[in-house]
Amino acid sequence: MGDTSHTSKSDGLTLTILGCGNLGSAILFGILASLEEVKNSSKGSSKAGADEGQAQQLSSFIACVHHQSSKEKLEKELSAYSTAVTVLANENLKGVQEADVVLLAVEPQLAALVLQAPGIADALDDKLLLSILAGQSQKGLEQVLYPNHDVRLPYRCQIVAVLPNTASLIRQSMTVIAQPEPPLPEKKMALVKWIFERIGRVTTLPAKSMNAATALCGSGPALCAVMLEALAEGAVGMGVSRKDAQLMAAQVMNGTAGLVLNGEHPALVREKVSTPGGCTVGGVAVLEEGGIRGTIARSVREATTIVGQMGRGVKDPNRTRF
Repeated sequence: MGDTSHTSKSDGLTLTILGCGNLGSAILFGILASLEEVKNSSKGSSKAGADEGQAQQLSSFIACVHHQSSKEKLEKELSAYSTAVTVLANENLKGVQEADVVLLAVEPQLAALVLQAPGIADALDDKLLLSILAGQSQKGLEQVLYPNHDVRLPYRCQIVAVLPNTASLIRQSMTVIAQPEPPLPEKKMALVKWIFERIGRVTTLPAKSMNAATALCGSGPALCAVMLEALAEGAVGMGVSRKDAQLMAAQVMNGTAGLVLNGEHPALVREKVSTPGGCTVGGVAVLEEGGIRGTIARSVREATTIVGQMGRGVKDPNRTRF
């Protein structure tokens, strides 16, 4: 249930979410849903036991929004869950002061405004700051928080850059965690992974690979949607209704992805369907003749390049590419 007054601090950790838009809310709801599942699961289940161990680290939740109307809307949505959440409107400093772990989920262009607000840097001392802001690296956020890098060095918060994607909304995200420098203690890293596993799958990559991860995982849903549309359009052109074609194309992509996630190599999936002299061979040949493999790969490389330019502050990077 939503709760507008923060309760007394328990032995566990408090998670504060700064910004409860689509992604921030999806992560919060994913955690709360997982806590519900842990409560209802069998105590004898080893997986339930592992989840419960991580869940017990988080005992209190604070959600910070900007407007009173957003507060009221979020409290209504939170009423579906049994875990209490304090919702604060325009009180970021209070939310950070009472937190042990802070999830930064505001719009990227608001990051400096939020982090450089009076008292925020001090309130973050010795805490864990998880950022899901696209294009914002650990080093970049450190420069925003600590313009003079010698200030409060022993007390700095630990920053982890994390990239979830839009499928977080249905708990099917592919989330990439940038390996922090210095590395987090094992227990803290396990907690970070647990938080984002509530909204899908998680992997960890070196910070230097995050631009490519942004292109593949962040832009990937849009690239896949183009391919899905094209598959459906082909069927529509041959007389299938648009509604049925879209359903079939979506399930085909979902099933194919499931096979790969189950251990099949994509090439083997293709080969198993490609009967000699059959229709699949002809369809694949058209794709290869059109250079689709190289085109898709190039789209990921292009998006990676643009992400890098955005991170360097280049304005309108798409205008410079051709």
